[in-house]
Amino acid sequence: MAGSCGRRAEAIRAAVALCGNPNVGKSTLFNALTGLKQHTGNWTGKTVETAKGVFTYAGVAYELVDLPGCYSLDAASPEELVAREFILSGAAACTVIVCDATSLERSLFIAQQVLSLTKRAVVCLNYFEEAKRRGMLIDTKRLEKMLGVEVVTVSRIRRSELALLCGAIERCIEGKNSEGSYLLSGDHISENLFLGEGKQNSAAIWISAERIAAACCEKDADAVSAKRLKLDRLLTGKVSGRLAVLLLLALVLYITTVGANYPSELLSRGSQWLLENIRHGMTAAGIAPKLISAVCDGMLLTLFTVISVMLPPMAIFFPMFTLLEDFGFLPRMAFNLDRCFCRCGSCGKQMLTMCMGLGCNAVGVTGCRIIGDRRERLAAILTNALIPCNGRFPALAALITVLLIMVGAGNTGGVLSGLFMLALLLLAFIMTLGTTYLLTRTVLRGRSKAFVLELPPFRKPRIMQVIVRSVFDRTLKVLARAAAAAAPAGLLIWLLGEYGLLESCVSFLDPIGRVFGLDGCILMAFILGLPANELILPLTLMIYTGQSRIAGVTAIGSLAGVTAAHGWTWVTALCMMLLMLFHSPCATTLLTIKRETHSIKWTALTLLLPNLLGLMLCIAVKGVSML
Repeated sequence: MAGSCGRRAEAIRAAVALCGNPNVGKSTLFNALTGLKQHTGNWTGKTVETAKGVFTYAGVAYELVDLPGCYSLDAASPEELVAREFILSGAAACTVIVCDATSLERSLFIAQQVLSLTKRAVVCLNYFEEAKRRGMLIDTKRLEKMLGVEVVTVSRIRRSELALLCGAIERCIEGKNSEGSYLLSGDHISENLFLGEGKQNSAAIWISAERIAAACCEKDADAVSAKRLKLDRLLTGKVSGRLAVLLLLALVLYITTVGANYPSELLSRGSQWLLENIRHGMTAAGIAPKLISAVCDGMLLTLFTVISVMLPPMAIFFPMFTLLEDFGFLPRMAFNLDRCFCRCGSCGKQMLTMCMGLGCNAVGVTGCRIIGDRRERLAAILTNALIPCNGRFPALAALITVLLIMVGAGNTGGVLSGLFMLALLLLAFIMTLGTTYLLTRTVLRGRSKAFVLELPPFRKPRIMQVIVRSVFDRTLKVLARAAAAAAPAGLLIWLLGEYGLLESCVSFLDPIGRVFGLDGCILMAFILGLPANELILPLTLMIYTGQSRIAGVTAIGSLAGVTAAHGWTWVTALCMMLLMLFHSPCATTLLTIKRETHSIKWTALTLLLPNLLGLMLCIAVKGVSML
């Protein structure tokens, strides 16, 4: 071994780019080289995030840039544009093209596009051992000769494999890369890869990829392939595929809801203990009682409430969702539902963003980047808040319980509650489809583009990497944004409650609330709950009980008694449930929408649209109840 890969950087010699399709192990390779010592940020002028880190080889430091995963460099999406611009800029002294050995043709498409832009490249053939197990024998020497660059095989990201890759990168930078015949001879590429003025001929590239793969790879169909084919047919079947989607999502939501209860309770108790100690410490320090109350009963109590309700569901949901993604189930789910979304003017990828929204709408909005067409991407962003996030599920569950008690079905256990929750989710799905249909035929009119979706091979999920990726990339980022909004909101809530301003606001809103089958307290709770959905139900209890501090998570159990004492009927409970399902997204989601769309107009529409739907449904319920 010529050297060893380390993680301490000194003076950086050169930049190295990682490029390739999604789900080819690019991030795993990046983390292995940099040791997770990285930082992420948006590309200049774009909403696409790139990760940067540093690795060393033979005492020399290199900056590693993880370009966004994309299937092509045709610049049809922001991700493709970022990858293409970076490669063309010449900023990278070497581009590592990460390919999936189990799906060589698919990877060779983007590999050839990169090689048409730069020859300072190395091909990293990942999942090489897995390809062997599937009866695929790849002649790497012949592949090197045909591509004209060095090819390195990787299977389990061992140190020896990383050292070989680092050595290839070093040779590429020094100009000692493999010399082959790619783009120089017509032996394997008879079609012209360019249409003129630098535009690439995608059809010619696909034909070339097929020829190179056929020349370098021998496939032996075996029982394993047959089993995988059967599983693929099961998960993409017209009936079986949709049933699998429903069952798996129901299982994920059930585990998330049930599994989050105990951790939420522990966090609530722990936060109460911490809050009391902070209060005692501030008192001992001689701080004024009003200031102590503002900090503890306002800012910190609100912050701890959001964390205790928000963190456990996200910490469970996102790893499970990422496991399904790693396994290869999610693209098949998009395939199953593409026809349904196509009729509404969108594509099946919107279903993936909706599922992300079940964990957090801000993450769902960010996930809309996977939709290449701008019009379809905007439709998915504008409707994502119609899907209830994990912050609404505890409140919806509590309201379902209150409703069942009011109609005399409180002794039915969890079966009826579960069916009611399923009905609410189905309503949210239908409303999302209907709203998407209206948007794509009004403010987002345009012609739908062809939906191209690659179905990656099934593979065993990498559990530890999934946990790290989902916790750091999704859970903690979203939680930090929510916490930043919750603390100042808590101070505002305390000021309104402490100085009696809440009563005036409630009195003003009460006549308006009665029109929708609600009251002023409920409307005020929704307004003050804008920073985080987790605050709405505790705020409702706070206003009803006349306190100046929000109710903790453990106090939600008293909801049925409090609401009954304030004149709630089944109409009130159902209307609040519908408004909880359809109301404006939280402040974190709105800020994310503004960042993704760069438009106040679209952000304002996203704020108004769910509220209009929710209030219209409330009016309909009240109207029916009066018949």
